[in-house]
This record gives sequence, structure tokens and C-alpha cells, in this order.
Amino acid sequence: MRGFLFYAALVALFPGIVQGAEPEGTVDKLDSAVVSVSRAGSATPVTYTMVSRDELRTANPMHSLPMSLALQPSVVSVNEGGTGLGYSKMTVRGIKGSQINVTLNGITLNDAESQEVFWVNIPALSGILSSVQLQRGLGTSASGPGAFGASLNMSTASVGANQYASADFGYGSYNTFTATAAAGTGPTRSGLYFDFAYSRGLTDGYIRNAFADVQSAFAVMGWMNERNSLRLTWLFGDQHTGITWHGIDLAQYEADRRYNPAGEYYDQYGNVRYYDNDTDNYTQHHLQLNYTRLFAERFVWTTTFNWTTGDGYYENYKAGKRFSRYNFIFDEDSEGDFIVREAMDNHYFVLNSDLRYSSERLALTAGVNVSRYDGDHIGKVLWNDVLGDDYDYSSHKWYLNNGLKQEANAFVRAEWTPLNWMTAYADMQYRGVWLDMSGPEDDQVPLDYSCQWQFLNPRAGISFHWDSRQKAYISAALGHREPGRSDIKENIKNAWVADQAGVAGEGVSLKPEKMLDLEVGYEYYSDKISASANFYLMEYWDMLLETGRLSNVGYAIKENVDRSWRRGLELAVSWQAVSWMKADANLTLSQNQIRDYTEYVQNIDENWEPTGRVTSMTYGKTTMLMSPSMTGMARLNFTPFCNICNNSLKTTMLSIGGKYVGRQYLDNTMTESRSIPAYFTADLSLMHEFDMNCGKLSLGLYVNNIFNNMYYADGWCWKNYMESEGTIVDGIGIYPQAPANYMLKVGWRF
Repeated sequence: MRGFLFYAALVALFPGIVQGAEPEGTVDKLDSAVVSVSRAGSATPVTYTMVSRDELRTANPMHSLPMSLALQPSVVSVNEGGTGLGYSKMTVRGIKGSQINVTLNGITLNDAESQEVFWVNIPALSGILSSVQLQRGLGTSASGPGAFGASLNMSTASVGANQYASADFGYGSYNTFTATAAAGTGPTRSGLYFDFAYSRGLTDGYIRNAFADVQSAFAVMGWMNERNSLRLTWLFGDQHTGITWHGIDLAQYEADRRYNPAGEYYDQYGNVRYYDNDTDNYTQHHLQLNYTRLFAERFVWTTTFNWTTGDGYYENYKAGKRFSRYNFIFDEDSEGDFIVREAMDNHYFVLNSDLRYSSERLALTAGVNVSRYDGDHIGKVLWNDVLGDDYDYSSHKWYLNNGLKQEANAFVRAEWTPLNWMTAYADMQYRGVWLDMSGPEDDQVPLDYSCQWQFLNPRAGISFHWDSRQKAYISAALGHREPGRSDIKENIKNAWVADQAGVAGEGVSLKPEKMLDLEVGYEYYSDKISASANFYLMEYWDMLLETGRLSNVGYAIKENVDRSWRRGLELAVSWQAVSWMKADANLTLSQNQIRDYTEYVQNIDENWEPTGRVTSMTYGKTTMLMSPSMTGMARLNFTPFCNICNNSLKTTMLSIGGKYVGRQYLDNTMTESRSIPAYFTADLSLMHEFDMNCGKLSLGLYVNNIFNNMYYADGWCWKNYMESEGTIVDGIGIYPQAPANYMLKVGWRF
């Protein structure tokens, strides 16, 4: 029945095209309509910052998009391999990536099951984006997994006015090489336009096995006139990277901070060896077809169909593992070395449609979104040292699990300006989610599971803009979010292990999270200074928080916490002190706390095997893991020759910026031995551009971590209760970041 409703909705969302007169000056309106549904406007009472095309394209070419956004308010960005290329992630106000709603041209990029965005799968995004809006808080209504503290709305939808071509090449530390080429026609006389971009990135990485070979491609074919816009967008991402998610403990960090245990094993003579294909591999294609129509001057209708297909695997060498671990039924207690491959094959279909009405006083938007995700999880054994090369591994079945997730949501949003100096905002969103899982997972635990959730998410606020230089706002929003696949999987596994051990009642049913977000802000703009202050109260019920342990593929294991909150003050200022110098700074002070935290620790026996029992420990009020109480940045931009030269020297720009991140705990117990100390890191860039008859030639020098700080920026911990000793045993994994390193870039464009 749900499948029928999904496909029926696909048909219902394509009304006919209405003919009419062709007013002038509507191209920009059509161009921006593709993504405006998920974005806040200048009068919307939402806390956000904009990142322009120019800022994105002057970023260090080694950096993934999260690393390029590291200086934004309340943002913390890290990279597993220690540089900026490869596996990267970001938090906003301490909020994890699975709670950040990420859209590209209005279509959700979050993986439907894990709710994460794996940025390594779509490398070099910065070069193709026309703009990025980073919303903090619940923000505006968006499709896909509900924003639960932040939204990142990206657009490639800008149509250039003229033909262009560009090429950029970079080389830097750790044999890092980047290349990007792009070209576009601009709109022809008939309204057709074409854009294409390709990028390739290679690096050895800082830590061992942190190599990356990533590539992406982007192509757009479109047609536009005064009333209609039709565009077909293809985005391709391909990554081949070394596995880096294990981290290292502090003893290893002191001995060799570039060490990485991935693929490590001992040969028959007791020598340490490393499997040379301990890798993660994934290919993804996004295909989007968008149609936008202007009905008269007040109505704009836009519909986008998206198909995302992805397949890939990670391959590991597993030393000293039991045969039963990989579903071999003979001599199952024996051990051996295995090479295994765990794969994914998935398809994600989305239809997004909305209709907007705008007048001088009222803007009204209504929209619907339906999606269907179908993903297989496949486990294969490639080799075993006992069975040898002659065994028919293709006939052996390790596991096959399927996940089917369908979603439908609808919203109505209004912005009304009853007075010239006041705008009222209201928004109501409905989300329906249906999840079905079937088949065993990698540990042979059956994951047959079915659930559905229904949510209503209201938002409202008022903004005051009594002159062009000032704006104040207050808003309130209620959000809900369902558990992710990894949360459900680990919960089912824990309950199954307890049941097999004859222990009842250890399975805990995960509940959806609920959050009330209150935002109060003030903004000031002048020719020299812009400043903002924002106070937020993010109040959580049944929040899903990590326990500090990781599953065997690096996912964080979570549990519901009855009552928690994130409360903070965000300050930002930009000052054009003189024509050749600009200063920017921001600061976030926050409390990220759990009211009454009880930790449940898995019990183990003297052989380190789970007993199926847990031990609880109560800590009272604590600080949430990986949520620094203070973050801040400062940056100076110098253009020293802008007023004294008429040649290319006036384009010379020197920029130096630093980021401070306070202490972060690796679990929710505020234990200093399980934490990441506060750190500060600064980067420098020097850019110059030459005007030439054939275009513009640009040169760039980027130096990361210019003060050569030896620090680590991310980590995890594990903890067990050993019943025979009556003590807690624990350990941590951390991710060292690279010392001072550089990148050189040369670019050409016309």
C-alpha cells in the first residue's frame, strides 16, 4: 500500500504547463527557485550564515567542504587522515553529522539509513557550488532526515551569464595533488546552457594508510526562458581510500603519531606485515531533473526528481578470527586470518515539489516530498589462510541484509509583513517514515524489523528590521527525529546477545528524539562593521547520544537520554578597519548537558567475552561528549596594494586565520583521561592574480597549522566492566592531525 501511495504521488505532482505572457527580469527568480524552498530569506527569523562562491573557490584545494567551513560560527571540522583530503566530518554546536540536514539543490544528501553524509563520496564540492547557507538550530523545513540542530543548504543552480573555462592544479605535502577543470557556455540565444566540471585528488595522507584517490564530475544541461526552466544535473563521486577509522591510543601516539593499525597482521615468521588493500571504495551517481515554472509574476512552481545510486565496499584483513564469525559451520571454534569485503548497493528516489506565492506583504509556500530508499548490505569472504586459495569462496554466504525506507512529508510556510519593520513567520511540516529491515547482519544477528513514525514539526517567529542596518528576531521550533539504522542495529544486537545468554530485559526500545529550539538574535550592518549576537536554547527529550563505543564499522552506538540541552551564546563581527585590511571573528560559549546521566556498561568475563549483562553507573548532570563549551575563530585579510597600484599587485591578498576548540569529552562522564584537550590551529594563505590577454592566471600558497601544533582533534573510547575483577577496563582511540604542511595552486580562467 505504501509503495502504491509513493508512485501515485509521483504522478500527482506533475500538473500541466500553463501558457502566459513573458514578463522581463524573471530569469534570476527562476534560477534561484530551485533551492529557495530550503533556505531562509533576509527577513526570516532563523540563525544562519552565507558562504559565497568566491569564498569557496579561494579555499585550500586540499580541503573537503567540511574543512572549508571550519571557520564558520560553532563549527568544528576534522579529518581522519590528518590533512583535509579523505574522510572528513563536521559538527555544529556539538551536533553530529547525522543530525545535520544536508541538501543539494533542495534534495537531501543524507544517507537514508545512517542519516550521515559521507563527504569523501562527493569530493571537490567547493569548486562547483554557487553558494552555501549554513543554518544553526532547527531552521526552515527541509526534506529527508529532519534537521536536528543544523542545516547545510548547497546550490549548484546558478546560471552564469557568459561563457567560461577554468583549470586549477595544486601540489602539496604528503604527495598531495589536485586538479580541477570546468567549462560552461552561459545561456545561448535559444536559452540552452551547458556546464561541466571534473576534479581529481590524490594524497598519501599524514598517517599510514591514509591515502586517497578521489574524483568527481558535474554536468548540467538546461534550458531557460522568461517563464520556464528545465535542467538535468548529474553529479558523480568516486573514492578509493585507505581505512583510517581505527584511531590510535595515547601510548601509540607518543611512540609514533603516524601509526595506523589498519591491515596489520603477523606472517609465519612473526614479522609485522600490512595488507595492501585495506581500503574503502565507493561510487555514487546523483541524477536530478528539475522543472520550474512562473505563473504570472506571483506564483512559482518547481519540481525536482532525483535518483541516487551508490555501490561500494570496504575490504579488511582480519587476523585471528573465529570461523563462526563469518558463518562457517565446520570447526567453528577454530581461528584463522581472513580477508573480507563488506559491500553496499543502494538506490534512492526522491520527488520534491513546491508552489510559492509572493506579494509585497506575503510570501506563502507549500510543498511535498516523497522518497524511497532500497539498500542491500552484503558480506563476502575473499580468502582464509586455513582454507587456502583453492576454496570456492564465491559459494559461501556470509550475510545479506536489506533495508527499505520510505518517507513522505508536506509543509506549509508563510512570511507576512504586516508592518514595514516587522515580519511574522510560521511553518508546519508533517513527516511520515516507514522502515523495514530483513536478513542477518555481519554478526549473524537477524535484523528483521519494521517500524513507522509520524511527526508534526511546527515553527514560528518574528523578525524586526526597523532600518536597513539592523535586524532582531525571535523564533521557536519543535523537531522530531527517528533513530538511524546503526542505532537500531546495535540495539537489536545487544538484546539478542542478552537473550542468547538467558538474560531477559536487556533490550531497550529506542524512541524518537524531540527538541524545542528557541533562538533570539540581533544583527547590525554598516559600511565598516557587521556584527551579530544570537542566544539559543535547544531543549532535548529522549535525545540519542553516543555511549563512547564504536561498532565494528566505526558507527557510534547510541542510547536515549531522558532530558538534555544545548544552550549558548554566539557572537560574530566583521570589521573593515581600512580599505586594505578586514578582520573577522566569532565566539560561541555554550553548555551542552545531560540532566541525569546513567551509563550502561557491557559486562565481560575473564576471557573478554560478553556475558550478556550490563552494569549501570549514575553520574548526575554531565557534559555531552564531543561538545566543546567554547569555540572561536579570528581571521585577518590583507590586500596591501589595493589602493597604491594599478597593476595586478592590487589583487594580492594575504589571509591568516585561527580556530580555537575547547576540551571535548569522548564519553558523557566528563572524565579527563577520556577527552581531547583544547587546541588552537592557524592557517595562512597568499593569493595573487594576473590579468592576461587570454584570461586570468592565479597563484596561491596555503600553509596549514602554521605554528606546527601537535594535536588530535577527534576520538572515541570503549569501556567494559570485567566481572571477575569487579573493575572497569577502558581505552581510547584518537586521530592525530598533521603538523605544518603546505599546498601550492596555479589556476587559469576566462
